[in-house]
Amino acid sequence: MTTAATSVSYRLPQVRSLVTPLPGPESVRLAERRRAAVAAGVGSSVPVYAMDADGGVIVDVDGNSLIDLGSGIAVTSVGASDPRVAEAVAAQAAHFTHTCFMVTPYEGYVTVAERLNALTPGDHAKRTVLFNSGAEAVENAVKVARLATGRDAVVAFDHAYHGRTNLTMALTAKTMPYKKDFGPFAPEVYRMPMSYPYRDAAAGLEADGAAAARRAIDQIEKQIGGDAVAAVILEPIQGEGGFIVPAPGFLPALAAWAKDNGVVFIADEVQTGFARTGAWFACEDEGVVPDIVTLAKGIAGGMPLSAITGRADLLDAVHPGGLGGTYGGNPVACAAALAALDTMTELDLPARARAIGDRALPRLRALAAELDVIGDVRGRGAMLAIELVRPGTVEPDPELTKDIAARALAAGVVILTCGTYGNVIRLLPPLVIGDELLDDALTVLETAIREAAA
Repeated sequence: MTTAATSVSYRLPQVRSLVTPLPGPESVRLAERRRAAVAAGVGSSVPVYAMDADGGVIVDVDGNSLIDLGSGIAVTSVGASDPRVAEAVAAQAAHFTHTCFMVTPYEGYVTVAERLNALTPGDHAKRTVLFNSGAEAVENAVKVARLATGRDAVVAFDHAYHGRTNLTMALTAKTMPYKKDFGPFAPEVYRMPMSYPYRDAAAGLEADGAAAARRAIDQIEKQIGGDAVAAVILEPIQGEGGFIVPAPGFLPALAAWAKDNGVVFIADEVQTGFARTGAWFACEDEGVVPDIVTLAKGIAGGMPLSAITGRADLLDAVHPGGLGGTYGGNPVACAAALAALDTMTELDLPARARAIGDRALPRLRALAAELDVIGDVRGRGAMLAIELVRPGTVEPDPELTKDIAARALAAGVVILTCGTYGNVIRLLPPLVIGDELLDDALTVLETAIREAAA
């Protein structure tokens, strides 16, 4: 590998290789077993079943080697079998897999909290609580904000995604498949307009961040009143909603308004955190220091772990026993997190994410200049997106998006789609992917887009 991650060694060959059509016969057999055993409500993006994974490749049960541009939705940034993580998991499991931190605590949990307190933005006193999933982290951040402020209202934004629990479904914007027929939802959640530069400009709105923030703040003050808001929660770059990068100035203006009004500003860094966007956390790009940060996904190299890290006065305001959970901060997951953080630091994965973006964005933008089905190319670091539209318009084209994803998979590249309108291809390669493999994946993607557009 070139650039930042010069010392990566791979266990599996880093090549794209197809030995069967996709899905292969073994994947087909597993799909038949799945239909008889797994609830239909659980979906999968691709119809192939993984057997092994390393670096930038996934090997399926039929022996096909696929290039991974999804990282398990931004989870396996250090690769899906990082040696340091695997060794740490095995070593911890050999001693104990669980005691429950709320019963018999252990050092790993404390050490992870210390690392997150030091790593997250701001030099103020901080505290951390560990959980299992991003949705749990969001739920608990809102709990803390409501208790600490004595207020009820929570502000979320258009195109947001914060999870699938009852409260986080209320915060999530997209109905299908996340919210449809699952209500009623938690009350006192209010949705405000997001800064979406591409579509703001198309709608004739001012697309700069300050103007977009004014629109949102004006609605907050008219519909709720600043003194009634417990928290504003926002993804610094929206994930499932379409990898929407707000215009510069939007986040700082909202954070400043929140501070002036005694509102807890929660940065949902579940998808953007841990080097993904070229900084340790995406809100650092504009110097925003949140009151609370929600963390998950890339935190532990694939093991289930999440966290909230925030101002000590906020988290310490909660009574003993008000936060926690049976599995929160599981010792094996904590060991994995410490190992993953060491790998991220040693390989300077924030720099590697920037290098991935510098390598991919010129190619994607050149393709956008060539094809009128690409409405926008955006992103930061290794969190990149292509928004597909009907030729010559800004009308979303989800059918074309699905076609491109299917063509890429057929050629051996796993890509994910997203967006409120289902028309965005999102690229989330492992940060340890090599340049040669990344270039091959981009070539496949370019071909798929050209062929689908034709």
